[in-house]
Amino acid sequence: MASLPTGPRPLDADERAVLEHILSAEFAGASQLRSQLDRTEVIAVWGPGSVSVDLRVREPCEHAALPEALVPVDAHVHDPSGAYVGEILVWTDRGATLAALEFAWVTDGMPASLPVVVGGRLSRPGPVG
Repeated sequence: MASLPTGPRPLDADERAVLEHILSAEFAGASQLRSQLDRTEVIAVWGPGSVSVDLRVREPCEHAALPEALVPVDAHVHDPSGAYVGEILVWTDRGATLAALEFAWVTDGMPASLPVVVGGRLSRPGPVG
């Protein structure tokens, strides 16, 4: 699926909440990535109706030094019954700055919204797309 450029626009409340939840985990580079949130913009969506987005962090910012592009946090998403429906992946640009927020789903239909944080876990509140 090709990315569709958009504005740049600030993170919306759902995007920010999911990123804050994932970046609240402790790992090397987490504090630097958390410090980038106020300077992070959405620059593309991953396709029509997709909740996955490409990100850009405006300079100046404190760079992280992650060894890989993927943030090392397991962010599984469950539906209200507790069934696993996917996970959230946070990608960086060469381990330094936030680059993408991805909802990787395992259901038949594409999610219409990002999950919400409920009781310290990511939960999809409603039906699939």
